[in-house]
Amino acid sequence: MKLKFTRRGLMLGACAASVAAAVPAVADARPALHVLKDPNCGCCSAWVEIVQADGFEVTVEESMGTALARYKLDNGIPQEMGSCHTGRIAGYMIEGHVPPADIRRLLEERPDSIGLAVPGMPYGSPGMGPETEREAYEVFLIWRDGSTEVFSSYDAA
Repeated sequence: MKLKFTRRGLMLGACAASVAAAVPAVADARPALHVLKDPNCGCCSAWVEIVQADGFEVTVEESMGTALARYKLDNGIPQEMGSCHTGRIAGYMIEGHVPPADIRRLLEERPDSIGLAVPGMPYGSPGMGPETEREAYEVFLIWRDGSTEVFSSYDAA
C-alpha cells in the first residue's frame, strides 16, 4: 500500500502535533507547592493528601522544632498566625490547613502579600477531621507589613 501525503493532511498533522505539545505545558501550569512539616504530624500529611487530590504537585521536607519556627518567621509568618506546617508556592507562603480553593484564588488574584494562614488547627479544616463537623474558622491574608485581613470564612457545619 502506497501512502499519499497531501498538503491538507500535513497541515492537520502539524496542527495536531502542536496542540499535543502544548498539553503538558498547560497541565504543568499550576506551580508546585513545597511543604515543611514535622515528620510525626498526621494532620499535616492528611492536608498534603487533600491538596494533592485537588491537583497540586506537592513536595514535602521534614523539619521540626526551632528550625521550622525559624523558617516561618524568616518568611514573614507572624507568630500569631502560626500552625503546624508551612508551604511555599509561586512566592507565597501557605501556613496551616488552608483549603485548596483558597490557594487557587490566591494564585489567580496575585495580591502583593506574604500569603495565607489558618492559625491553629481548627477542627474540620482540611486534614483536621470531617468537614461535616467543622468549627467556624477564617483564612487570613498576610500583608507584607505583617498585618492581616480575612481572606475567606468558613461557617461551622
